[in-house]
Amino acid sequence: MKKIYLDYAATTPVDQRVLEEMKPYFNKDFGNTMSVHSSGRAAKSAIDDARERVAKLMGAKPLRIIFTGSATESNNTVLKGIAFANKDKGNHIITSKIEHDCVLNSARWLEKRGFKVTYLDVDKYGLVDPNDVEKAITDKTILVSIMHANNEIGTIEPIEEIGKICKRKKVYFHTDAAQSFGKIPIDVDKMNLDLVTVNAHKMYGPQGVGALYIREGVKIDPILHGGGHEFGLRSSTSNVPGIVGFGKAAELRMKEMKDEAKKLTKLRDRLIEGVLKIENSRLNGHPTKRLPNNTNFSFSFIEGEALVLHLDMKGVDASTGSACSSKSLEPSHVLTAIGLKHDQAHGSLRLSLGKDTKDKDIDYVLEILPGIVKNLRMISPFKD
Repeated sequence: MKKIYLDYAATTPVDQRVLEEMKPYFNKDFGNTMSVHSSGRAAKSAIDDARERVAKLMGAKPLRIIFTGSATESNNTVLKGIAFANKDKGNHIITSKIEHDCVLNSARWLEKRGFKVTYLDVDKYGLVDPNDVEKAITDKTILVSIMHANNEIGTIEPIEEIGKICKRKKVYFHTDAAQSFGKIPIDVDKMNLDLVTVNAHKMYGPQGVGALYIREGVKIDPILHGGGHEFGLRSSTSNVPGIVGFGKAAELRMKEMKDEAKKLTKLRDRLIEGVLKIENSRLNGHPTKRLPNNTNFSFSFIEGEALVLHLDMKGVDASTGSACSSKSLEPSHVLTAIGLKHDQAHGSLRLSLGKDTKDKDIDYVLEILPGIVKNLRMISPFKD
């Protein structure tokens, strides 16, 4: 059976060149970075090299990068670490209603411990208005956290404008760039970013490794305590193979990101044009200010889960909503935040592209999708 993977927003295959660079660190150069002997020093050197590569991809200084176990861990570290380290200044945090669950759930956890959180609305495309950010800032605000690009609908936020506001107001600014890193440019200085969350597995690196950029002078507490790894900000024995893979993936993205973005944008736009020919379909997210590999649609009168299962039977891997929460019966908080009703949100389909996506893959999806939608509507109890 034909097999087409169109769920790159959930995770990506490890690039073969990344895998080759990782291999020696599983059973040959396997030292612990905290050991002072030659094997430990070799492992530490490999991590320092990866740190430089990851930093370069966002225009940062290498010593401002700490490695974590995931973007979720990085986001938890930011919200909780900034909150408790800056209680003397204030107790107010600003975020948006369409952030990843790990940001929203961290914010709710902090609310239970006395912190105040403002959840900003977005427009019908999922865009945060920088003016809303400025209006929400008070003398008690210690952090603004707005994602760079949304993981479900692909909308790219006006990060640079928000960064200028936060710098002028002297408030820490964090962006979750897990979905955008390696796909579109990030410059921590140009965007006035104090903290940036990234990970490897969305850019052809291994799963189980993330990173966090922390600008010099930012006051933050660790959430893991132990042996003082990663400059005392993330204790845990370092995942040397994973970090090495992350570094190699970042190096490859530096060289290949621009050309891949051009290719994927063309495929994305052709897919959008074709899918929107289906009756009672709509595109979710901004039509142009979106990630080059992201498409997200809603189809009236059908369930997105049924759509994904029927596509799977035809050999196409896709998703409905975020892969982190797609098993939930609740409608996507992102889609309801942009104004979709519950039945519309339940009928969503995310098709995300990657470096191995070909024209013929788009042709195949456009060939089979209309028939699947038609058949599901014929048996749908929601059809009028």
